[in-house]
Amino acid sequence: MNWAFLQGLLSGVNKYSTAFGRVWLSIVFLFRVMVFVVAAEKVWGDEQKDFKCNTAQPGCHNVCYDHFFPVSHVRLWALQLIFVTCPSLLVVMHVAYRDDRERKHRLKYGENCHHLYKNTGKKRGGLWWTYVLTLFFKIAVDATFVYLVYHIYEGYDFPSLIKCEQKPCPNKVDCFIARPTEKRIFTIFMVVTSLACILLSIFEIVYLIGKRCRECFTAPHKSRHVMTNAMSSGSTLMESNTLKLPGKAPPDTPAPSYSVAVC
Repeated sequence: MNWAFLQGLLSGVNKYSTAFGRVWLSIVFLFRVMVFVVAAEKVWGDEQKDFKCNTAQPGCHNVCYDHFFPVSHVRLWALQLIFVTCPSLLVVMHVAYRDDRERKHRLKYGENCHHLYKNTGKKRGGLWWTYVLTLFFKIAVDATFVYLVYHIYEGYDFPSLIKCEQKPCPNKVDCFIARPTEKRIFTIFMVVTSLACILLSIFEIVYLIGKRCRECFTAPHKSRHVMTNAMSSGSTLMESNTLKLPGKAPPDTPAPSYSVAVC
């Protein structure tokens, strides 16, 4: 499988990701994709051929292998990596849609017209929701596949000896898995990295929501502060202009008292 093509597509996601998102991408490509391509596929190899049973009964070997390994670990992880990385492309597609919309708007109204977006890559409005929804989708995918690995294989362990009594086996036969220790180590490694990616996505969601709430709370105070400064500067300007009016000097004598005015 050509993972370089997928890496090239997702390299542009770094421009629109937060710090947590960049760490997530680094873990995916360095600790998951690279380990999967370089080591995991070679460790598993031809799984069914390496699965040995101490019987020559036709069909018993295939039935026992299908019972204990209904889905290949390697193919399951390949599906997981595809499903967990493809949602990031939605962010790139959304930014491309914004760029195209901004370009058409300028062509229609000119270069000096009001821009639709201050920054097409800034996570505001619909792009913010797209980014957050992709994070929830990544969490759901990783959590689902971690559970599937545990549920399908009844844990993350690879015993050296497996007892099989499926038909058409004549009786309970012993089956052996090739390189069980290596497979156990790589399975635990992939599960741990999946859990690390889940935690990073959760931290990123909390960071984005917290940042958005802080902006919502501080925006009214900033606007009120700007209005107050504008009003105070305006009143100061009016007072200075009043004092500088030509031909109108301030009165030298004080105003008469109330008693004098009545008399």
